[in-house]
Amino acid sequence: MKKSEILNQVENGKLNPLFEELYGPEDLDWQKNRWGDLVKKHEALYGEQDIRLFSTPGRTELGGNHTDHNRGRVLAGSINLDTIAAVSLTGDDNITIDSEGYPPVRVDISDLWVHEDEKGKTEALVRGIAAYFKERGFALGGFRANTTSSVLKGSGLSSSAALEVLIGTIFSTIFNDNLVSSTEIARIGQFAENHYFGKPCGLMDQIACANGGIVAIDFKDPEKPVISPVKYDFHRAGYSLMVVDTGGNHADLTPEYAAIPDEMRSVAAVFGQEVCRDVEEKRVLESISELRTKTGDRAILRSLHFYNDNKRVLAMLKALRSNQIDEYLTQVNRSGHSSFCFLQNAYPGKAPREQGISLALALTEEFLGENGACRVHGGGFAGTIQTYVPNKKAELYQNYMSTFFGEGSVTPLRIRPLPSMQILE
Repeated sequence: MKKSEILNQVENGKLNPLFEELYGPEDLDWQKNRWGDLVKKHEALYGEQDIRLFSTPGRTELGGNHTDHNRGRVLAGSINLDTIAAVSLTGDDNITIDSEGYPPVRVDISDLWVHEDEKGKTEALVRGIAAYFKERGFALGGFRANTTSSVLKGSGLSSSAALEVLIGTIFSTIFNDNLVSSTEIARIGQFAENHYFGKPCGLMDQIACANGGIVAIDFKDPEKPVISPVKYDFHRAGYSLMVVDTGGNHADLTPEYAAIPDEMRSVAAVFGQEVCRDVEEKRVLESISELRTKTGDRAILRSLHFYNDNKRVLAMLKALRSNQIDEYLTQVNRSGHSSFCFLQNAYPGKAPREQGISLALALTEEFLGENGACRVHGGGFAGTIQTYVPNKKAELYQNYMSTFFGEGSVTPLRIRPLPSMQILE
């Protein structure tokens, strides 16, 4: 579709129903301007082209904190913050991605070998995704894309997974008649991140970004994760879902993150297994004395968190399906308590004076009283907390927390029901 045709649909409100599904009823004018600017930028960069439009959401972790690395269960949801792209074809093997705020990325996909000098760069993700498509017998082609993203970088909302899934969705839709499943697209993103980008990530982020809505994911068999969707609108149930960026420095925290799955696995290893999912909780409880000597106390506590948060995901899913919001919020608070006390990822042990997450949780509990819920969000140690605030107190909470953590530190979220997708061609 030409720029003028797209702008006509955007500016005349023809896409408003879709925008409401993607983003909620607020800020429709802002979204119209955002998409219009994206299309105008594409023509400014590449000249007049037939343009296709794509949108891929970020994600929020709802339940199962650090359980996926030991083949546990998680609950996650795609959100109304997304990475969007205007795309046109090149007719050759060249891919160009111009992301707002970053240097252009250029990759020749006739060369799909791992490039060591690309580790940690977007070029590696593009090349790795293309390599996986080719290895599985899917079609490839070149394209030009310009993107902009409302998925806040470093916020725990998976901006990198959103970009990976976006690229996979472009390949699937344009060159393969949309035949690649959302779960396969998620796997493709994980493959590129693991083998080309050089980061040993899990699969939860990509699955949540690709599928849309709320999904419970069981990683007992990591090659065949079981995905159970559930429709739920927290806002309609009376609560505003938010994340609060507490600041803090993620630098040098890799050892802290790595220690969590490693210590859980050390408990499993005592029983001759690789991960905690393969060891009954009862055996761990019966072997505490032996484990204290072999693994240390923190590893035991982290394994106990695994078992209980793994069960909580099922309880949370059941509560959502039966519309029991109070029970759901009870489980959220229990997950937060377990993460703080037993998983111990609220602050880095090497820097006990820096406790932004702990402070945000304390202030939120003071604000909410008995009505609402809060927990550490995602990896922890620094970064964000997740909160459920009664709708009538949402604006007051934003102002309250901004006093301590700065303007813009609180981000309201909505669960987006739609998957990573092409919205116009």
